[in-house]
Amino acid sequence: MKALTVVGAAVLAAGMARARLRNWGATREEVDAIHHGDDLVAGPVTTSTYAVTVQAPADTVWSWLVQIGQDRGGMYSYEWLENLFGLDIHNADRIHEEWQLLAVGDAVRVVPRGWLGMREGYAFRVALVDPPRALVLRQQPPEHPWDSTWAFLVVPDSADHCRLLSRSRTAKASGVAGIASLVAAALMEPVILLMTRRMLVGIKSRAEHDARRPQAGAGSAIGMPR
Repeated sequence: MKALTVVGAAVLAAGMARARLRNWGATREEVDAIHHGDDLVAGPVTTSTYAVTVQAPADTVWSWLVQIGQDRGGMYSYEWLENLFGLDIHNADRIHEEWQLLAVGDAVRVVPRGWLGMREGYAFRVALVDPPRALVLRQQPPEHPWDSTWAFLVVPDSADHCRLLSRSRTAKASGVAGIASLVAAALMEPVILLMTRRMLVGIKSRAEHDARRPQAGAGSAIGMPR
């Protein structure tokens, strides 16, 4: 009986730790709320919500966010680590006017063409754009192996403060595919948290830098860690 109690406690602790990883920085209200893009993936899903507070207006945050992409403004994460794997990502240090527009159906590339023999690389499709509040990216068969969304949400707290959320939702598969998906997700969760957390912090740092220097105008060049 004691052994069962110990095992049960360990399983409970592991579940709680995983839940914290899956929802880093997000409030219970943010995790439970219905957000842009949530309706695109139906049925049983797994959901992750990460969040940071940004001391900058929503418009400023959006200007950095909308630039994301391997062949655009980068992913604002650990550039040195991404490039260690040959992803050829270069994080922007200023606002680029040519990257300020995205439309539904556009590709947001995360892996370059030809990487590891992938002729087209890997890219998400834009499913929804609502400046400066929401950018929803989509993966969906047959173009992709997973049915999921990756949404970025800018939620104003005031005129010069907001919350920046990253929310992913993936449909649960059944049978052997479902088991394999669960194992892969468990292995990748720490990596996804590491890279996505740095991405949110990278956008936060850039937006707050602009907000502190209104006389220089949004998008002034900044020195950021690679």
